[in-house]
Formats: sequence, C-alpha cells, structure tokens
Amino acid sequence: MRQRAAQEAGEGAARVERGAVRRGVPLDDTDRGIIEMLQADGRASFRRMASRLGVSEATARARFKRLCGAGVLQVVGITNPLGMGFEVMAMVAVKVQGPAQGIADEISAWRESSYVVVTTGQFDILAEFVCGDWRHFLEVVGRVRGTAGVVSTESFLYLDLCKQMFDWGTAATGESGDNPHDRRQG
Repeated sequence: MRQRAAQEAGEGAARVERGAVRRGVPLDDTDRGIIEMLQADGRASFRRMASRLGVSEATARARFKRLCGAGVLQVVGITNPLGMGFEVMAMVAVKVQGPAQGIADEISAWRESSYVVVTTGQFDILAEFVCGDWRHFLEVVGRVRGTAGVVSTESFLYLDLCKQMFDWGTAATGESGDNPHDRRQG
C-alpha cells in the first residue's frame, strides 16, 4: 500500500535521492498529523490517518502526495548501517577556502554521503559517510581532500550508533508553546 502511495506521489518517489533540502511549505494541523503519524508508524494506512484526523481518505492521500512532492516528507525503512554490515560510518568535518555551498553540493551527490550540512564554527561542512570497509572510507576521504577548495578534513569515526531518531514532531514548539520533546519524557 505504501509503495503504491509513493508511486502516486510522483515518478521515483519510492527511491528518492534527497539532494538539497528546500525550506518547508506551510503546514496545517492535517499535514502535521499525517507527518507525526508516519513518524510513529511509517506503514500507517491512509484510512487510519483519515479516521484519526477527521478527514476523507482522499484528503489524506492528497496531502501525503503534496508533502512528498514538496520534499517535506519521505517514507523509508530506517536501518542501522553498522548492523547492516557496513563496517565504517564517520562524520568528516571539512574546512574550505571560499564559499562552502558548491563543495557541499558536490559531496551531497556522492552515494556514500548520507548527511551533509554547511555550518559555522571551526569547520565549514559536516558530511556523514557510510562505507563498506576501511579501504572504501580511505578512498572517500581522499576524494573529499582532492575536491577543489578543500583546505583540510578531520574524521570522526562512529564506534557504535547509540541513538538515531526521526520522531521529533513537526515544529520546535507546539501551538500551546510546549516543547514536543518534553511530551516523550514520561
């Protein structure tokens, strides 16, 4: 059912390469409800979402399609790469000379990169890589260092993946001003 919904969201929606992440679209309570339900259960049916939100199944399906098409929502199976047999996960901090965005865009296009951000502070870019083995990681780091404009790198190897959550909700604070993270404490 979810694969069919992903196909309805547009060509290639079943396997989306997340490139540059655009700013979000305005969300209403229905959009937020769909997102939060899928964060809790990525296999939630349109019928169940519609029932809980008090909208029609067609509305839930159309909202899902719009959110996927806008790059706000992506429904995927989340794994622990270390548990899947990938031997190396690392965050590579990159210092650049000149604007960082073009270099971040280049690294983002690499299959091994799973998370790339332009940042402030000591480093200009943080890039997370998932590699099959140490030789593969060495090749990726060499590619980063060989990229025009890169001044230096520092690698932070992951020894264990202790927490990887994607249920942060839809906003930093709810309409009542409460912090959604506080609701999960009890």
